[in-house]
Amino acid sequence: MGGTVVAVGSNAEYSFSEPNREGVTLLAGLGVEGDVHAGVTVKHRSRVAKDPTVPNLRQVHLIHRELLAELGESGFDVAPGALGENITTEGLDLLGLPVGAVLRIGPEAEVEITGLRNPCAQIDDYRTGLLKQVVGRAEDGTIVRRAGIMGVVRAGGPVRPGDAIVVELPGGPHRPLEKV
Repeated sequence: MGGTVVAVGSNAEYSFSEPNREGVTLLAGLGVEGDVHAGVTVKHRSRVAKDPTVPNLRQVHLIHRELLAELGESGFDVAPGALGENITTEGLDLLGLPVGAVLRIGPEAEVEITGLRNPCAQIDDYRTGLLKQVVGRAEDGTIVRRAGIMGVVRAGGPVRPGDAIVVELPGGPHRPLEKV
């Protein structure tokens, strides 16, 4: 199972979107070099306000380009990086991966998947009505989050558009992703 990196982004300031870059460098245990969300402990403002000592399970945000295409078909023009992701992928069912899956990206980098992004109302500030496109309910009433996945950097290295992504599944039973 594998895919490809379509785009990469980082931002040194708190902002909703991540500007696209020619490449980024992942730092083991920290996240994307120079990104405001990089660190051992939480960096997202709402989480820092609750408890700044909690481990950062959201070092890297990934979204699949297929979602962006689907949003486009629904009338929402959303480019890679616009929803705050650091890595836009293609060819991978990101939302179907289990907790603990490892993405080997490019020649050196490894990201361990920790869970689903829990999208917030800022998405509607970006495009009105977009939140309902990325968060919904299944027939049984459970919340379905589709705004990407989060992970931590196990091994650092450069990541560029066009890099291959190889998935390594964890041993044991499949543990579905939950919000982190």
